[in-house]
Amino acid sequence: MGKLHHAMMGTAAAILGTLVNLAAGGGERNAVTFGHPPGTLRVGAEAEIVNGQWTAAKAIMSRSARILMEGWVRVPGDSF
Repeated sequence: MGKLHHAMMGTAAAILGTLVNLAAGGGERNAVTFGHPPGTLRVGAEAEIVNGQWTAAKAIMSRSARILMEGWVRVPGDSF
């Protein structure tokens, strides 16, 4: 309890003007993609300030996997 989930920092990076957004280079964006050993992680948000409060209309999270194996399979021509 009390630990911030790592995806929350990525979501904050996509919100203009947050500290994480500024640390990531600033600017408007709706998603941020992180590279990590198992693949990539795309996170983001559509958020706006309504009546002085941040309101998130949409959260984005997408994960890819790294390639575990690549190669060739030889199938004899008479197999078909």
